Amino acid sequence: MPSSTHNHKFLLDENVHKKLYVYLKENEYDIKLAPKGASDKQLASISKAENRIFVTNDEDFTDYSDNRIYSVVWLRIAQGEADILISTFDKLIKNFNNFAGRIVILKAERWNDFPLTKEI
Repeated sequence: MPSSTHNHKFLLDENVHKKLYVYLKENEYDIKLAPKGASDKQLASISKAENRIFVTNDEDFTDYSDNRIYSVVWLRIAQGEADILISTFDKLIKNFNNFAGRIVILKAERWNDFPLTKEI
C-alpha cells in the first residue's frame, strides 16, 4: 500500500506522457498505470471501483456518466510540451479538489471542469 500523503488517486492511461507519471510518483501520489491493452470499459471500471481520477488524452471518455467512471482529466496539451503539462497539472491538483463526478479539460496553464453526464 503506498504511503501517499495526498488524497488524490490517479489512473494514467497508456497514452499519457511518462514525465507526468514520474512527477506524480516523485511527489508520492497514489498512482496506477493503465494495464496494457485494457479496454475503455475496464479502465472506467478501475477508476470507479478505486475512486481514481482517470488521466487520458483520449476524447472517448468525455461522454462517460458518473456511475461508470469516478473522474476524468482529459489532457489537451501537446505531447511535446511535457514541461507545460507538468506545471499545469501541478497547479490543477493544488487548486482543485472536487474531482468526484467531474471531467476536467486541461489546457496549457488553465482548465475547465464540468459534471460528468448522468445516466438516465
